[in-house]
Parts: sequence; C-alpha cells; structure tokens
Amino acid sequence: MRRRSRPDHGLPDRPDHGLPDQPDSESPSQPGPETPDPAANLPILATPADGFGPVITERLALDTLADALAGDSEPVALDAERASGFRYHSWAYLIQLKTASTGIALIDPVAFTANPPADLSRLGRALAEREWVLHAASQDLLCLAEVGLRPTRLFDTELAARLAGRPRVGLGPLVEDILGLRLLKQHSSADWSTRPLPDSWLDYAALDVELLVELRDRLDAELTAAGKREWASQEFQHWIDWAAAPPPPPEEPWRRTAGIHEVRSARGLALVRELWQARDKTARQLDLAPGRVLKDAGLTELARHATDSSMNVKPSDLDRSAWFARRPAPRFRAVWAAALERATALPPADWPLPRLPYDGPPPTRSWRSFDPAAAARWAAVRPAVNDLAERLCLPPENLLSPDALRRLAWAPSGLDAEAVNRQLENSGARPWQRGLVTPVLVQALAAVHRQG
Repeated sequence: MRRRSRPDHGLPDRPDHGLPDQPDSESPSQPGPETPDPAANLPILATPADGFGPVITERLALDTLADALAGDSEPVALDAERASGFRYHSWAYLIQLKTASTGIALIDPVAFTANPPADLSRLGRALAEREWVLHAASQDLLCLAEVGLRPTRLFDTELAARLAGRPRVGLGPLVEDILGLRLLKQHSSADWSTRPLPDSWLDYAALDVELLVELRDRLDAELTAAGKREWASQEFQHWIDWAAAPPPPPEEPWRRTAGIHEVRSARGLALVRELWQARDKTARQLDLAPGRVLKDAGLTELARHATDSSMNVKPSDLDRSAWFARRPAPRFRAVWAAALERATALPPADWPLPRLPYDGPPPTRSWRSFDPAAAARWAAVRPAVNDLAERLCLPPENLLSPDALRRLAWAPSGLDAEAVNRQLENSGARPWQRGLVTPVLVQALAAVHRQG
C-alpha cells in the first residue's frame, strides 16, 4: 500500500458558498488589489489519505478485488480516464474505484486483453447492487459499459450540484466549497494510454474518487432539504437507461467538421467528405485521434476553393498547404491525393446535399423568415422557461432540454396541457420536468394564440 504523508484534514462543515466577489465596476480604469482567491488558504490534498495499492494489471488481483467487493451494498466511487485527443477510441485506460471497506483500487483495463475493450464483467457483477457515485457520469458511463461495468443505481455529483443550484459544479470547486479542501489537480489533459503511468498521474487519478462519497452525502442532504431529491433520482435513472441503450451515431459525422460552414459548394462538401473518411480510416488504423493525423482545418482549407462548376483543387495544392505538411499527414499524401481524385470524379448526383433536411426545427435565428408564428411562440416560451428555472435555482437546460423546447415552439401538437405534456414526453423530458414546465408553457402558448 502506497502512503504519502499529509496534514490531518478533518472535513469541516460546509462553508457558505456565495458568488465570488466582483471587481469594482465604478472605476474600472483604476488599478486595485486583486480579488483574493477564497480557496487560496484551504488545505491542499495532494494524495489520498490512506494511499492505494499498485495498479491492478493481473486477472488474479482483479478477481481478488471482485471477491472483496461482492455481497456488500455500500456506495462505490468510480471514475475512468480516457485518452481523448490522443487515441482514436474512447476506451477507459484507467479505472478508479473506492469503497469504505476496500479503499482505493486502480485498474488498468488494457492490461487484460490484446484487443480492447477488456471483459471486466466479473467486477461488474460484484458492483451491480451498489450505488455508483460518479462525477459527470455521462462522460464515463459508456467506456465503463464497454468493459462490462453497468450501474443499476447512480448518484452523479456534478448533476446533483446543478440541481441543487450551485454556481460551481466542477469536482475541484465542489470539494473546495463543500468540504473545505483543495485537490491538487494538474494532469487533466494527460495521455492516459501512456505506460507506465507516472506516480504523480496515479495520485491525480486516485483523488478523483477520494472524496466522492463525502460529496454525495452532502449533496444528497441539500437536494432533500430543497425538495429536489426525486428530481435527481429521475435524472440519474435517465443516464442509466441512456448508457444501456445509447443513441446511434450520426449518419453523416463528417458534417461536424470544424469550419465546414465556410465550404459553399456541394462539390466542396464532397471533398470534405472524402478527406474526412480517408482520415478516419487512417486514424483508426494508427489508433490516433483524427485531429492528430490531420486537423479539421486541413479538410476544409482546400474545399473552400471548390465551386459547383469546378473543383479548383489539384494534387499539387496538397504540397502547398501548411496543414498537410504537419506530421504525420505527409506520410499519407497518397491517401489524401486519392480522396481528392475520388471527389473530383463524382458526378453531381453523388454530391452531398448542401444541408441535410432538418430533423426538427431549423436554427431559431431563421424562424422569423421561415415561420413568424413559430418565432412568436419561441419568443414567449423561452423566457418563460428561463424565468421558472431562475426561481427554482436551476440551469435552464436542466429544467428542460433546449431541443425539446425548440421542437415544441416550432410545431406544437396542441395547446392544452395534455398535448404539451405528451409532446415533451416524446422529446425525452422526465416526469419531474414535465410537471414543472407544462403549466408555464401552456400559459405562454395560450397568450401567443390570443394575440393572433
């Protein structure tokens, strides 16, 4: 068991957590003392209080941990580290967990198989009856499910903090505001596929689960006192269900290329599509994040010059582009040239549509020209929901998803409470959300209807 010495930090009572002081707005040009950091004098937690053992890389050690966890019902704090921005796949490269009885355990999932993801389902069965405590669970539930770890009960401290109306919901700020400690956090952008993992990175990872259960208990009490605990329960169940049956990927993911709005022709879009698909295949083969093979700007730079009457791009343009000169892109010049050739040879019938037919409403900025009546409904329902969210101390997007609100304003299936409630349900709104927003939306829609 690794142990690091640190001062004895009892967990103090939760301090007041008002908004940080604002600078003096009456004399902005006058220099003055810097606003003190309220967390500057808090004790720093650089490593878990009780340490942690070696990273688990062997099946025997993993099975021993699973046996120790089986048959207990105490909450388990969980987190996962991926290599986003470095690797093609969003696999978990480190899994951290902590229970009161076993302490912190760090698991290397890629050590258990030559072809990730690994099968950690025995550990998953040992954890199945526990409440899982995660921070920002939606970021980790899918990569945990890939290795056979799926919760049946969940508590998300980030989401709980949002519902409680806290202004700062990151893990570090919550630990500061609620527990009066500062976490030493400095490896959030690390490449977690690195092996061996440095000790300082392991300390960072272990801290992600060190205090999650304490945060859970404090936030659970806040939600209960505010009458919001049932809201949280429904939200947590929603994310459990989402991870069990995640939505399918977009049919044309290349349309999400940064800067694609600057490509003005269908022929140019065809070039973006061919380059994107070539890059994706190459990145998958190399197990590199696509942006590390070729930046999005490289996909759109050449395509901007294309018109529907001419491609206006030649293979020699690849050699003059700074984006295609950045390593490792030059290694794959033949791949990019072939993509350019394919795009050039496509007949107009095979060019992409300039934009996909809208699945739902178009962007709200265009509603006045598309449908003035829908624009009037949007102008009524949006501030109504925002005002309700403010009264409830909730972020508006947690009270009702923006997409659900836009769909309702664009094409309401009816103006009465039953029709509005049914439409919101079809858009994925949970019962607690529908119960709160339906009366407000019915009133706002009725006001617009009366005005004609």
